[in-house]
Amino acid sequence: MIQKQAFHIIGISIRTTNENAQASTDIPALWNTFFAEGIFAKIPNKINSNLHCVYTDYEKDHTAPYTTLLGCEVENLNEIPDGLIGKTFPQANYELFTAKGNLMQGAVYNEWIKIWNTDIPRTFIADFEVYDQRSHNPENAEVEIFIGIQ
Repeated sequence: MIQKQAFHIIGISIRTTNENAQASTDIPALWNTFFAEGIFAKIPNKINSNLHCVYTDYEKDHTAPYTTLLGCEVENLNEIPDGLIGKTFPQANYELFTAKGNLMQGAVYNEWIKIWNTDIPRTFIADFEVYDQRSHNPENAEVEIFIGIQ
C-alpha cells in the first residue's frame, strides 16, 4: 500500500466506458489529441515531465461510465488554460501495479485485465497511470498503475 498526498492534474478529458470496448477507441483518441494539439506545452506549473492518465468520476465501478483525464501533475490549479481542465484528487491509499513490455502490443491494457480480475477493495475514486522516463521506449516500457484502495 502506498499513501499519496492530494495532487492536482491539468489536461484534457473524455467520458467513456469499457462497455462494448468503447474505451479502446476513446482513450487512444484522447492520447492522439493530447499530442496533436501540443497539450503538454500548454500546461503551466508542471511538477515534472511525467504524464498521468487518471480514471475518475466512476458511475459505479470499471464496468460503468467514467472519466479519463490525461495531463500532468501541477503545483496548483491557479492557472488553467482555456480548453483544459484541472482537478484535485484527495489524499488516498493506492496499490501499485507495474505494466512492463510493448505499449503498442497492449502491455498496459493487459495489466488492467489482471487488476479487473483481482478482489482488491477498490474505492473507484481515482486510479492512474504514470508515464515517466521508463516509458519513453514504447517497445520496452514500464508504466506504474496506481489503484485507489480502501
